[in-house]
Amino acid sequence: MEVKIVLEKQNLLLKRKEINFQVEHGETGSTPTRKEMRKGLATATKTNENLVFVKKFVTKTGTLTAFGTANIYDTVEQAKLIEPEYIIKRNIPPEKPKEEAKEQK
Repeated sequence: MEVKIVLEKQNLLLKRKEINFQVEHGETGSTPTRKEMRKGLATATKTNENLVFVKKFVTKTGTLTAFGTANIYDTVEQAKLIEPEYIIKRNIPPEKPKEEAKEQK
């Protein structure tokens, strides 16, 4: 998976970087997961994976190239203030509470 940053803007008011990116995923053959996308963007921008929030990404029909947008915040607290709750839930999966609930029954 090869991540290429197409556009990077610094938004000082919201304390984040707004990124448009392109991902070549010819090796895997399928669109990468959001978690893999966050990890790839974190390594490409040399930041912590917890500060990267992928807003959307789409693989163009008939190609092995995905295009998307993401925000990289200065702190996790700043991200939780600004990002909508559904974006936070998509990017930070819950810590497996379902398995613990099944064991208690």
